[in-house]
Amino acid sequence: MKTCEINGKGEPCSEQVENLKKILDKIPSDETFEVRSDQFKAISDPTRLKILYLLQDGELCVCEIIMALEKPQSTISHHLNVLKNVGFIKGRKEGVWIHYKLVNPEIIDLIEDIAK
Repeated sequence: MKTCEINGKGEPCSEQVENLKKILDKIPSDETFEVRSDQFKAISDPTRLKILYLLQDGELCVCEIIMALEKPQSTISHHLNVLKNVGFIKGRKEGVWIHYKLVNPEIIDLIEDIAK
């Protein structure tokens, strides 16, 4: 790996600047990093992670999620909203209940791959 060559002005040489520009052109935008950061924050909570795993086999009513996790409705609603806001789940209203499912069922495989 090439060491940093600082010119007499205390700056990287032009070759290093050009290389850095090429690298910066390849990385996602700041907005994309914000979205990804929010997504990682969402799955960093054990309850939200459990909800994703519960939904891996299909749609569940919020009442089923409440029962499975043995947590208050308000707590589950909060976690569902976080997951919904980052685009991991979507809901369908049926009567007084909302049924949730994964937007991308492969999310569990991706989480498993990251955790290896």
